Amino acid sequence: MRELRAFLPPLALMGVIFVLSGQESLDSGLGWIDTVLRKLVHFGEYALLCALWWRALRGRLESSAALAVAVAVTSAYAATDEFHQGFVDGRHGTPVDWLIDTAGALTAAVLIRRLARDRTPVAA
Repeated sequence: MRELRAFLPPLALMGVIFVLSGQESLDSGLGWIDTVLRKLVHFGEYALLCALWWRALRGRLESSAALAVAVAVTSAYAATDEFHQGFVDGRHGTPVDWLIDTAGALTAAVLIRRLARDRTPVAA
């Protein structure tokens, strides 16, 4: 059971993303501000998804490998999310949105690497 618990947070977030992507429109009517805010939320949610996958995988794989797999899984899920949106009335998937999502994952990976490096003790 403990093995499965580590995977629940990223899988739950993927479920939330799937449900939100199935909504006809998330447009608030605020014009370009709405667009910018939605892109920032996408960036952040995929950064979080990458971090959650890394957390789930880091005890099972070497840290760098866990991070690479986390980025790959997150980016692949972003691609499937864009594909899914293509079948929802009032939505459309775009390569630009996939790039924004993947940029969020890559940013999380850079931050995780930087934090891990800062925590590594320096040998005397």
